[in-house]
Amino acid sequence: MKRTPTRLVRSVAVLVAMSLVASCGLPRVGPNKREIYAGSVQREGDAFVVAVNDRVTRSTAVVPALGFSEAFLNAAIVGSDTIQPGDTLGLTIWENVDDGLLAPEASNSTTLEEVQVDGAGFIFVPYAGRIRAAGNTPERVRQIITEKLEDQTPDPQVQVRRLAGDGSTVSLVGAVGGQGVFAIERPTRTLSAMIARAGGVTIEPEIAQIKIIRGNQTETVWFQDLYKNPEFDIALRAGDRILVEEDTRAFTALGATGAQARVPFEAQSISAVEAIATVGGLLSATADPTGVFVFRNEPAEIANSVLGRNDLIGAQRMVYVLDLTKPNGMFMARDFVIRDQDTLYVTEAPYVQWDKTIASLTGSLGSIATVTSIADTLRASE
Repeated sequence: MKRTPTRLVRSVAVLVAMSLVASCGLPRVGPNKREIYAGSVQREGDAFVVAVNDRVTRSTAVVPALGFSEAFLNAAIVGSDTIQPGDTLGLTIWENVDDGLLAPEASNSTTLEEVQVDGAGFIFVPYAGRIRAAGNTPERVRQIITEKLEDQTPDPQVQVRRLAGDGSTVSLVGAVGGQGVFAIERPTRTLSAMIARAGGVTIEPEIAQIKIIRGNQTETVWFQDLYKNPEFDIALRAGDRILVEEDTRAFTALGATGAQARVPFEAQSISAVEAIATVGGLLSATADPTGVFVFRNEPAEIANSVLGRNDLIGAQRMVYVLDLTKPNGMFMARDFVIRDQDTLYVTEAPYVQWDKTIASLTGSLGSIATVTSIADTLRASE
């Protein structure tokens, strides 16, 4: 029997291994630069691939502007003594006679501890009848009751007290120290004071948002802006619903970075450099600093500004390219703003794939050499 030379077998093994590696995709974290550029509009793809420069950073530097409308900002502070439907009043009436209309025997005064203001804003006082209290101060209600009783008892003296009630209340829920329903009182007539009354926010102030629902209006402001811009510390209204919640924006990091995950924002704005640092930076062994990409669906107005045109309609797929090896590359990355739902992707360095190819070939040749060695041993034993 004619035996095949070992050298020939190994040569065939090399060819087989190379063909196997060529036909099978090597493991990798995602597309390389060449494949990303192949999907550009310039190459009949459906995405605009744009290198980041100063003009691009200015056009794309959009941070969500939160704040209150003029209707919220211009609302006057509610008078702390203004009576509302649902409030509770305390009444004391003194009569200048021994046998008065309201006073019991051996007394010339009558105390009504809890008089509820009904839903229509009225209270009932014996001999004075149904009196409108809502919208009035305790002093005005005192005058009205006095006028009603003067014709029936001489020189009545009336005291009206506004007690804590549910007429002027707001509800606070979310990330506050104590959720609940709180009355609007003299110290808590503004937004910041009411939040303090509820125990303050329990999340990082940098990512806290305050949402106010008033009737059919819903408006939101950053918690920090309550102190940076005093005009945002608006006056509250009965029935306001206040929600304190964490910023829900996030970006996704993929590729040759320290972590691949969906990452929530840690501040009102975050740059590309900060985003990279948040996920542990670039992997020094595999990352290509010339291939840092940001994938985004860009509104038409911004896409037109970035591309210097005015014919685009609707959201556009944009791929922004950052080259950190350029003289100003780090400055560009520092100035480029990451937005909600962005995908930050870092490609692998070209040599990484070559290294994987060599490793695959080495492993394949080693396996084939082992098989050949076993075959030679078997033949020698025949």
